[in-house]
Amino acid sequence: MAPVVVLWLAMCLGGTWAVDKGNFKTCDQSAFCKRQRALKPGESPYRALLETMELTNTRLTLQLINDNNKVRLLLELYRLQGNITRVKINELKPLKPRYEVPDVLIREPPTEPLSLLSQDENGVVLSLGAESQRVIVSARPFRLDIMEGREVLMSLNSRGLLAFEHLRMRKDTQADPEAEKKEEADPANQAEAENVDEEKVEDGMWEETFKSHTDSKPNGPSAVSLDFSLPGVEHVYGIPEHADTLRLKTTDNGDPYRLYNLDVFQYELYNPMALYGAVPVMLAHNTQRTTGIFWLNAAETWVDISSNTAGKTVFGKMLDYVQGSSETPQTDVRWISESGIIDVFIMLGPKPKDVFSQYASLTGTQSFPPLTSLGYHQCRWNYNDQEDVKSVDAGFDEHDIPYDFIWLDIEHTDGKRYFTWDTHKFATPKEMLQGLMDKKRKMVAIVDPHIKVDSNYKIHNEIRSRGFYIKNKDGGDYEGWCWPGNAGYPDFTRIDMRDWWASMFAYDQYEGSMENLYTWNDMNEPSVFNGPEVTMHKDAMHGAWEHRDLHNTYGFYVQMATAEGLIKRSGGVERPFVLTRAFFAGSQRYGAVWTGDNAAEWDHLKISIPMCLSLGLVGISFCGADVGGFFKSPSTELLVRWYQTGAYQPFFRAHAHLDTPRREPWLFGPENTALIREAVRQRYTLLPYWYQQFYQAHRTGQPVMRPLWVEYPQDPATFTLDDEFLIGKDLLVHPVTEEGARGVTAYLPGKDEVWFDVHTFQRHNGAQNLYIPVTMSSIPVFQRGGSIIPRKLRVRRSSTCMEHDPYTLFVALNSQRKAEGELYIDDGHTFNYEKEEFIHRRLSFANNILSSLNLAPDAKFTTQSWIERIVILGASKPSKITLKAADGQESQVEFEFDASMSVLTLRKPGMNSGADWTKKNL
Repeated sequence: MAPVVVLWLAMCLGGTWAVDKGNFKTCDQSAFCKRQRALKPGESPYRALLETMELTNTRLTLQLINDNNKVRLLLELYRLQGNITRVKINELKPLKPRYEVPDVLIREPPTEPLSLLSQDENGVVLSLGAESQRVIVSARPFRLDIMEGREVLMSLNSRGLLAFEHLRMRKDTQADPEAEKKEEADPANQAEAENVDEEKVEDGMWEETFKSHTDSKPNGPSAVSLDFSLPGVEHVYGIPEHADTLRLKTTDNGDPYRLYNLDVFQYELYNPMALYGAVPVMLAHNTQRTTGIFWLNAAETWVDISSNTAGKTVFGKMLDYVQGSSETPQTDVRWISESGIIDVFIMLGPKPKDVFSQYASLTGTQSFPPLTSLGYHQCRWNYNDQEDVKSVDAGFDEHDIPYDFIWLDIEHTDGKRYFTWDTHKFATPKEMLQGLMDKKRKMVAIVDPHIKVDSNYKIHNEIRSRGFYIKNKDGGDYEGWCWPGNAGYPDFTRIDMRDWWASMFAYDQYEGSMENLYTWNDMNEPSVFNGPEVTMHKDAMHGAWEHRDLHNTYGFYVQMATAEGLIKRSGGVERPFVLTRAFFAGSQRYGAVWTGDNAAEWDHLKISIPMCLSLGLVGISFCGADVGGFFKSPSTELLVRWYQTGAYQPFFRAHAHLDTPRREPWLFGPENTALIREAVRQRYTLLPYWYQQFYQAHRTGQPVMRPLWVEYPQDPATFTLDDEFLIGKDLLVHPVTEEGARGVTAYLPGKDEVWFDVHTFQRHNGAQNLYIPVTMSSIPVFQRGGSIIPRKLRVRRSSTCMEHDPYTLFVALNSQRKAEGELYIDDGHTFNYEKEEFIHRRLSFANNILSSLNLAPDAKFTTQSWIERIVILGASKPSKITLKAADGQESQVEFEFDASMSVLTLRKPGMNSGADWTKKNL
């Protein structure tokens, strides 16, 4: 095996940079996907047995029977708090338990009472409480319709594609006689036993081979599938991670979207191939309503999307074509998973923000990151040694470019043994970290989850002796090849393993670490170079469960354990920062993600926008892409444009491959250095606003970087836009992502809105496509009229150096001459905000009065920072301006007025940022 792996690594490091699609399955090569997709819409074989219905205060249960094979399923239906409906379907009496995903939900979701409205031999009608919402359970064939008034919001199994492959004994091999006796003794299995032989045994049911790898499939076929119909919907979003447009495409003429965490080598754009992460959440939107579907299943999953006309047959559609029709559009979605159960949460909105809140109530909100992690990150595979780190750090000072974190990739370790340092190149890591700390800067070092099999390596010995490695199908420790060579893979699904892993980040365990060292989890799909599809064999074992059942949560667990380690090392005081490549629903609770191994190409710059927007829609706000592209070498124009784009995305890190030329920001001539410097400085001036947006995301689940349709849900012109975006609701960004661009056209939404160019203060009306001439220094950004945005204009070498610096408030007036905003301040790095140690102010402008009012009167925090300037856009010239402080004292404030731009600037008003104050006569 070793020579093969060496060749694979050589190709990685020196070969052609392009994805080998042959390494990854299509639906036709994935037996369960091919099998399920062969089922065509029609009458479902499933029937609801209404006589088995039980209705309690919290749930409805009902048996379903497959009339083809007589296997019974159990349907559970719950009405959850917050306008969510949960539907679970499992085998009534499975041969053995089927996997149900743990740890992703933050709690068992609280229920609300279901009430029976009517019942007859055809079905039952249940009330969902709010606004005449109800669910209709039809018996023959089984179907669920969720309605509001006369409107169908969503239908389940309306196309008859519910499929549930029951667990069964294999008939063509020697079975376990005890299990066989048990199966035969159970009357519930009698009918199944009589009919199972009649079911066709297809290739790939009990064993499947892809390239040189064989999957033993000891449990046989176990796939589940369900279709959803969305009347009135033409636009669906989500199910990241895919390198594709924001609006999901129909899949009728190609593969479904695949959700299966994989290490995809320089991924291809605009296709449904699986990438590093999987969040099985889809949002559906039209001008009337936003809804969401959360398919809680961690196995390999495929999602088919088709566009249809509600309630129409093929003949009906042909008739419409001839006669003309304005029938209701419809989107049909089908989820197919390899194993587990059907456990789906239907989030009924009705507004986008409601869906975000509903999903957050299930899986939690974005973790509140340390303020410094919102600054700029400098990374490369690899900085060579301590002197290299010191030189790069000094280069930022020499060229007056701020940054907060410098990163070390795998080469910093002793032979790819994580939690160690190369004793020659990084002989005194604490000295290096102290040098950064003296400048108020930090470092991130990589810690991957593949552990070098080496009897002289403490981490390996501990994991092996404790039995913490994932096992192969034969019961031995599972081993595969990754960066260290032969490696074991810890079983992070075990809480005792995660606790032990967390303990390894303690300062007395992770030698050379200090409080300004943070962590990067890469390769945690998991990546196995010599495994099927460059990942783990599905028949590897996590205790009683196969890897196939939980594959997509592996990276989720790795990041969870690592974040917990960084918290524990500080005694629970400090917030962690952990970047992960693989993720699942709920990963937002543990840190940041990035879009993986992209390339220095213009299309990769463009795709970073919809990729991060899609992640934000499903709760993961802390997203970014490798600035400049990981593979290949960017032109100076591309590099500058990428910095300008990255400066306005949540996670802002430059990164590059080992084989690419160095690309620190000052290596491309003084003119380009100046352009990059300006982009980075713009990021730092806006850190107060970024931090405030992350605080809101942490509290409410609203995305930080969001598509325009989230704020303008009734404007169809916004529904497919993915070359511009909003930060919060008040900043609109349209980066320049075309080579040689001399202008861009930005859509400014809102017929009653006004937008101000943040660089020139020029005012523009909403609901228009605005052509903007651009030069290489241009970053088109607009502030919404009616908003107040705090900035810090004294940019220093790191965000920590700016902690006590003063604020400038940018007040953009709307057409009613009003504006409002917020100012949030805390210590920037601890969990003390949970003890109400923060400042949260409401800033408002109305009737020519600007005021700051306390939103958290019980909170306790003080700040040295003050308000040094107020800039009011769209203003009129006042005769005088009076400041009224909290103690009632009044004083005059100096001001300047630019009549040509209607900009009023108040200089040195001098109020403390945490105080009450009012400015009159504006």
